[in-house]
Amino acid sequence: MAGVLEQLFKSQKAIPLKAMELEAAREILAEVFQVRLSEVDEMIRCRSEAEDVAYKEDGLWPQEFWLEG
Repeated sequence: MAGVLEQLFKSQKAIPLKAMELEAAREILAEVFQVRLSEVDEMIRCRSEAEDVAYKEDGLWPQEFWLEG
């Protein structure tokens, strides 16, 4: 029982940490590409949609990223 509770508490602590890591990654991408956070979100969304197709083909990410605007 103690092991189950330990795992539960560890996973609850990990969620805010992951959220902070993801937010930091978004901010880094915005700075690197010199774009707004909304554009980073759009890049991620497009990448996620492309990943569904690309992963089915060869399991690899595409070599290039682009932002249409």
